[in-house]
Amino acid sequence: MNKFAKPQQSRRFKRKAETKSVKPFNGPRRLVLFNKPFDVLSQFTDGQGRATLKDYVDIPDVYAAGRLDRDSEGLLLLTNDGKLQHKLANPKAKTAKTYWVQVEGAPKDADLEPLRKGIVLKDGPCLPAKVALMDEPNLWPRNPPVRERKSIPTTWLSINIKEGRNRQVRRMTAAIGFPTLRLVRYQIGRYTLDGIDNGSYQQLVGEEIS
Repeated sequence: MNKFAKPQQSRRFKRKAETKSVKPFNGPRRLVLFNKPFDVLSQFTDGQGRATLKDYVDIPDVYAAGRLDRDSEGLLLLTNDGKLQHKLANPKAKTAKTYWVQVEGAPKDADLEPLRKGIVLKDGPCLPAKVALMDEPNLWPRNPPVRERKSIPTTWLSINIKEGRNRQVRRMTAAIGFPTLRLVRYQIGRYTLDGIDNGSYQQLVGEEIS
C-alpha cells in the first residue's frame, strides 16, 4: 500500500456541495484523479471562505463527476467531458465505488450480513454491498484527528457499493450499530488512489482515459 502525504490544516465544516454541468469541451479530454483532504468542499467556489477544489486543482474547465462529502476523504474524479461526467455520476450507471471505513466498535463478520443482503434505510432498501473486515490502511494523518474513545475499539471495513445516496455509507454502518468515524473513498470504477498523495492529483489526457 502506498504511503500518503499529510494534508494541509483544515477548518471546521458544514456539509454542502454543488453540482455543475460540464459544457462541451475544447481541446483534449481530461480526467483528474484528486485525493481530497478532509474539510474540503467538492466544488470550486464558496461564499463562506471554506476550503474548495480551487485551493488544490489548478486545471481550468474541469468539474466534479459526483460528490464527496466535506467530512470524507479520498478519490474525487473531475473532468471537462460532459458525457464522461454524466456516466460517472449517474446512479443508473451503477459505477462501483470502494470505501475504507473506520467504525466505532468491533463488528464480527456476521454483523455485516445485513449490508451484504441490502439493508433498508429511511429512503428505501440499498443494493447488496460487498463488505469485508480489513487491516488498518496506511493512510495520511487526518487533521483534526478522529475522536476515538479509549474504552471502545475501532475497526476498518472495506465497503463496495454501486449507489451514491446522500451519506449512504455512514447511514449503512450506523444502521447496524457501528457509527462511521472516518471515511476514505479508495476506488471509483477502475480508478484508485494508488500513488496520489492527499491534497494532490493525477491527470489523464485523451487516450489515457478508458
